[in-house]
Amino acid sequence: MKLLRKILFPFVPVYYVITWLRNKFYDLGWMASKSYDLPIICVGNLSTGGTGKTPTIEYLIRLLNDHYNVATLSRGYKRDTSGFIIADKQASARTIGDEPFQFYKKFDTIVVSVDENRQRGISQLIHLKQPDVILLDDAFQHRKVKPGYTILLTAYDNLYYNDMMLPTGDLREPITGAKRADNIVVTKCPESLALSEKNQILKKINPLAHQKVYFSWISYDETIWNNDGCYEFTHLKGKKVSLVTGIANPGPLVRYLNSKHIDFEHLNYSDHHVFSASEIEVLKQKEVILTTEKDFMRLQDSFEAKSTQLYYLPITFKIDNSDEFNAQLLSYIKSV
Repeated sequence: MKLLRKILFPFVPVYYVITWLRNKFYDLGWMASKSYDLPIICVGNLSTGGTGKTPTIEYLIRLLNDHYNVATLSRGYKRDTSGFIIADKQASARTIGDEPFQFYKKFDTIVVSVDENRQRGISQLIHLKQPDVILLDDAFQHRKVKPGYTILLTAYDNLYYNDMMLPTGDLREPITGAKRADNIVVTKCPESLALSEKNQILKKINPLAHQKVYFSWISYDETIWNNDGCYEFTHLKGKKVSLVTGIANPGPLVRYLNSKHIDFEHLNYSDHHVFSASEIEVLKQKEVILTTEKDFMRLQDSFEAKSTQLYYLPITFKIDNSDEFNAQLLSYIKSV
């Protein structure tokens, strides 16, 4: 794959020009963006994935859920359906996508919806559910919608200013697109990131006057979970553990498990991987499977509900200067 990406390097300028022109047409008003009269918060990135959008959305849900009627709107990547869907008891990872299904399973008081057409999805949510706030998941490049507040994520180990445009790099659009963000969050940082390194990153990001840059990290749970409850890591002692990941960047998870002295084999699949019947049969031969919460959403239907074979490790989004970050967001919502 890396060789193929290098071979495709001559197409990088072509992709750059196409995406730059598209953004320019929207910036000049030659292509229309629709605004709304309620708070619309967009969480997205410049790259193709792996920046931690799902834990960020969950952080926002926890922040807002007690005071507002919150709705999430995602594309529903790799679902078997199309069009607008509101999650209900019949929902699954196949019908709405793994990440929206994760929101639905964890937060029973919010509205979880999917639609590849974000304008239509917002209109349907307003008509059917009258939410106070809508969280747009992975919608930074959806310029037909003009969110009131935009959070741009960039991963510490793959900062957008070090990256290159598709197809050789991972950028969906030029880094000049970062100017549309209200704040920029550097995700998946080491928890003890030095001030000097933060300052170096800030200098390279070079935020605009209205932009604030925050640094965040992923906190892994101290227990593993399945549909029957939670267990200490000692539960894995003496067992043959297979780590199964279908996420963009499993590196931090691998390092965390190594720090816990967990002995495991790593079965690494592509992001949002749809497991085939033959792959499921191979996994069923494993003694213990440990996976991410997102992958668990896709795998659980293939195992018994009370399976003692399949477990996941939850994660939580943590952010420096959280009081300031929260206040900035809440101030926007109150202003609409």
